[in-house]
Amino acid sequence: MGKRESIRELADLTPGSWLALPPPAQAGSVSVEEAIVRRRSVRDFAGEALELQAISQLLWAAQGITGAEGLRAAPSAGACYPLELYLVCEYGVFQYEPRRHAVRMVTTISRDPRPGLARAAYGQGFVARAPISLVFAAVYRRTTSRYGDRGIRYVHIDVGHAAENVHLQAEALGLASVPVGAFDDAAVAAVLELPADHKPVYIIPIGRRG
Repeated sequence: MGKRESIRELADLTPGSWLALPPPAQAGSVSVEEAIVRRRSVRDFAGEALELQAISQLLWAAQGITGAEGLRAAPSAGACYPLELYLVCEYGVFQYEPRRHAVRMVTTISRDPRPGLARAAYGQGFVARAPISLVFAAVYRRTTSRYGDRGIRYVHIDVGHAAENVHLQAEALGLASVPVGAFDDAAVAAVLELPADHKPVYIIPIGRRG
């Protein structure tokens, strides 16, 4: 599946700098049906680092550009795309930019944010043990400005679509994932140094099975 660099490529980034990701594959050896059958929530992760290609594929499956006019891999009400996607790993926090298929380092403190994210998730230790977590944040006004209060429901539907893409893509890559919805919103936002209007709504730890 292209380049074989590991997640350690992210260690060379500095706050605000970008890394272009390897192009995502658009065909694989695991069918949708197989991925659905195999998918299970897994909380026991091996410590092995992931390849950058796998990370690229997961981010693309969640919010990557797949069509004309910027249409994405997961449906969104009115194509408002209220979701912002963050990658959390031992080297920091990185925001995914779908149009560039790249990540930008957003954390300003040199530390492993995974233990802090686990504490923010009410002490769920597997969040710290997973080599990466994907965190979806919602910018609600992108949808509510068009649909009013009902747009809040649409945002939550959007994140369900995108998250299932991630779980199935992880399975197709031979990886394990688990959905996490129990967390302190303000604590997660602090760990990720989120802008005020980026509200965390979903965490997905991902790695190889332990």
